[in-house]
Amino acid sequence: MLKSVAIIPACLLLGAVPFLIGNPAPQATTFKVPPDIAAQTNPVKPTPEGLAKAKKMYGYDCAMCHGANGDGKGDLAVESKFAMKDWNDPAALKDLTDGELFYIIQKGKGDNMPGEGDREKPDEIWNTVTLVRSFSKK
Repeated sequence: MLKSVAIIPACLLLGAVPFLIGNPAPQATTFKVPPDIAAQTNPVKPTPEGLAKAKKMYGYDCAMCHGANGDGKGDLAVESKFAMKDWNDPAALKDLTDGELFYIIQKGKGDNMPGEGDREKPDEIWNTVTLVRSFSKK
């Protein structure tokens, strides 16, 4: 009887060792857009209809973090204390190619920004690239 009383706590302790030690810290992965996509330029000519659709999609999926006018002060970003770029500042986007913006919008970036994936057609994503670039031109 005494043996079984000692064995149960010992098994529980051994089972808890991985939780007590913890997992090694995950390695930070560097975000990288494939070079062939990064080299792309926007092939879609802006139209009023295309930009209207891009504004609508942006309002649903992006403005909560990036702000209605691209200032990075959307409600969710402020509440979550995300450090967002202010796209009204031309310097914020000057180092990003059209292809990089397209890739980020389509695939997402990191854990906090999901991509559009298949919900938007490529032409619609290119219109969103145009919209995002327009924020610094106002």
